[in-house]
Amino acid sequence: MAMEISRKTPIGELVLNHPVSASVLLEHGFHCIGCGLAAYETLEEGAAAHGFDDAAIDALVQEIRDAAKHEEKLLAQVDRSVGSAKKSEMPSAYEGKGKNLEKEKAPAAKESKKSEKGKKKSTK
Repeated sequence: MAMEISRKTPIGELVLNHPVSASVLLEHGFHCIGCGLAAYETLEEGAAAHGFDDAAIDALVQEIRDAAKHEEKLLAQVDRSVGSAKKSEMPSAYEGKGKNLEKEKAPAAKESKKSEKGKKKSTK
């Protein structure tokens, strides 16, 4: 997911690769993230259209970079946590039960059939 984030980064590509950037943009008044232009407009173009000067654009880009780095660290931690969990540590609640249940049901079904036959004979 590591992509270079700069003034020239298209907003659509940025949000697609770093979803956290959407919240940063919304905080700065970019409420048109889902519009058609946002897919092709760069951060610089979008910020300029919202009245940002060069210093504000640089600050916005840096804030998005910081948020993206934090997002990547969190995702890496999740990947490590999930990857370290072994299947043997998390057995399924139903693992191996299917065959045993079928074996357990079979004798009970035979017994009920025998009792039904016995009832029919005794009533005659």
